[in-house]
Amino acid sequence: MSGARLAGAPVAIVGGGYAGMAAAVTLAAAGRTVHVLEAGRRLGGRARATDLQDLTLDNGQHILIGAYAETLRLIDTVWGTRQNARRTHPGYLRLPFELSMAGEAPLRAWPLPAPFHLLGALLGARTLPLRERLAAIRFIRQMQRCRFRLPEDASVGALLARHGQLGKIAEILWEPLCVAALNTPVPSASARVFLTVLRDGLAGHRTACDLILPRVDLSALFPDRAAQYVAARGGEVSVSTPVRRIEAVDGAFRILCDRQTVTASHVILAVPPYRMPGLAATLPGMDEAIGGVRALSFEPIYTIYLQYAPSVHLPRPMLGFVGSPIHWLFDRAHTGPHPGLLAAVISARGAHETLDHETLAGLVHREIATHLGGLPQPRWHKVIAEKRATFSCTVGVRRPAQETGLPRFYLAGDYTAGEYPGTLEAAVRSGVQCAHHALND
Repeated sequence: MSGARLAGAPVAIVGGGYAGMAAAVTLAAAGRTVHVLEAGRRLGGRARATDLQDLTLDNGQHILIGAYAETLRLIDTVWGTRQNARRTHPGYLRLPFELSMAGEAPLRAWPLPAPFHLLGALLGARTLPLRERLAAIRFIRQMQRCRFRLPEDASVGALLARHGQLGKIAEILWEPLCVAALNTPVPSASARVFLTVLRDGLAGHRTACDLILPRVDLSALFPDRAAQYVAARGGEVSVSTPVRRIEAVDGAFRILCDRQTVTASHVILAVPPYRMPGLAATLPGMDEAIGGVRALSFEPIYTIYLQYAPSVHLPRPMLGFVGSPIHWLFDRAHTGPHPGLLAAVISARGAHETLDHETLAGLVHREIATHLGGLPQPRWHKVIAEKRATFSCTVGVRRPAQETGLPRFYLAGDYTAGEYPGTLEAAVRSGVQCAHHALND
């Protein structure tokens, strides 16, 4: 292909999840033409809308925090809004940090500058033993002094034990935060990655630990508006367009789909990691990247929706559980027109994976009833099991880089190299990074 024709070819983005659409918006904003190819009929990947009982919900319950700077920046870009931590956003509900565990007094951030907002929350947690609250404050200060870095990785469990973070403080603070952020059990989770989450979330700016709950479904929150943003700038987003093969031809790329073939100057492969080897195996220079992906293991996330009578509700948008199969329970009435709809989340691997969906839904209902008092049977329920929701963020995990051994061919996704665990922010950051690589070529 001639240089002139190659210069006019679009950047092809295979996958329309948060990583792929972050790359598309970044490129479109810089004036580059992009063509997004998404296999599913809806954008969002593993954070997308789905239809349940005449409702548009999500294939899994996700939240964000104020520290997700890139995700929030791009949401504002495609919504045409300006960042303001104190303002109500049409796409999400922003709340000051509050960790409410069933049967425990909530941990609430005080309206003070960091780090006093969190120190105040710990001092005010009267149901925690004073010695544990003081030990937690010392732990945070020690981590600040070492800039939340470790000379070598260890498990979160070992880190907590080393700094005396055991007992109740671990049960209602550190362990829930670890499982929620890393989606990996505490005994095997990476302390290095966990400290990054603490650095940016709890020890950053006071608003960095804000809880951000989507008011709209996850496709509408970012990917759908990103598609509109891209189209308005001359790009194209094709859904229901699975890619069958990618070829490197004469310094360019040919992407073969069922009903079309796209020629591109660059490719950003933004598919789930378990799909990556099948699309990249025939390309030159991809052995190292494929080996890195195949070395990863994965963790599930189960979301159990239960529709109760409209009178059933939680006092807060979300509630954590200790010593229960459930990790978090969300009341969808706080963020949308869904009275009586609760969403229970079970993170990481565990015994729940051995249960059929009917048995699991019954177990979840009984757990909720134990904490909330007498509940009627739900009118309907639905279990959504993402068996490979995130990579296992274990000690010393090695993640493949965005750049590969094939020029102008990049990998985007929450599993690629970065400081963050497998979160929406990690996915968005990887997509933005790939876009910058393509712009710099």
